[in-house]
Amino acid sequence: MNRSTQSAGNRASTVLARRLGGDLLRLRDAAGRTQQQAAESINATGTKIVKMERGWVPMRDPDIRVLCEFYGVEDPKSVARLLELAKLDRERRKAKGWWHHSPQAGSMAEYIAMEDVAVGVRTWQQAFVPGLLQTPEYARALAVSEGGWTDPDEIEGVVDVRVKRQARLEGSEPLHVYAVIGEAALRQQVGGPEVMRPQLLHILEQAQLPNVRIQVLPFRAGGHACMAGAFTIVSFAEAGAMDVVHVDTIAATVWIENEAESATYSSFFDRTARLSLAPRDSLRLIESISEDMQ
Repeated sequence: MNRSTQSAGNRASTVLARRLGGDLLRLRDAAGRTQQQAAESINATGTKIVKMERGWVPMRDPDIRVLCEFYGVEDPKSVARLLELAKLDRERRKAKGWWHHSPQAGSMAEYIAMEDVAVGVRTWQQAFVPGLLQTPEYARALAVSEGGWTDPDEIEGVVDVRVKRQARLEGSEPLHVYAVIGEAALRQQVGGPEVMRPQLLHILEQAQLPNVRIQVLPFRAGGHACMAGAFTIVSFAEAGAMDVVHVDTIAATVWIENEAESATYSSFFDRTARLSLAPRDSLRLIESISEDMQ
């Protein structure tokens, strides 16, 4: 578990690189090899292995292949998974997306960069509508309610970030979104009925996209596995492969990066989804709430 982007001097680690480095470290330990031995296998210094295992540097495919052979990794799928992680990390580091020029992206910049190269997200939200489904008016009302703003332009910057993220829902390779939303988030009148009703109608429209699946967890479902808080599972390959989890708390952004913990979040998400209404029934409830919104 880590805060967002971490740094050491002028070296920056990323979520994907830390994930890859951690995997290489576990493989080295399992093989009983030292950092110096690993370094010699790729004709490098021990310092390079330290940087690789801590996610401070992008990693080359030849180095990964040699290290896997040195550590006795014979499964082609395991090697391919590490190579894919390295490729995604290099792409993320090179990306010069719009978020780099948006101060309002703030702590979300790392998440947005991940979202930009992801193939899908599963998100559980119980207090507000997921960012990818928010209207500008809802995003603005939400930002205003958070307080602490001294410049109205900052609020518009936040709204602009939310809107730009939604471009990933369309295009030749759209992001697949599976959102489970607590009923309370749909009934909480952020910005009042004049903002909330169009927001609910927008969710109904977005749900028609083939890459968007929405379910509502109704009040009557009672207790459930995800009551502790909201989170988003980001996927970069087939379902269950290389998932990382983003948890945005009041005080910090946290990434869950190891397979055991991310699998736990996936299990929690699936259990809560099973308690939720089916997609068709969920949309009917959203429509009913919008009609009752006064």
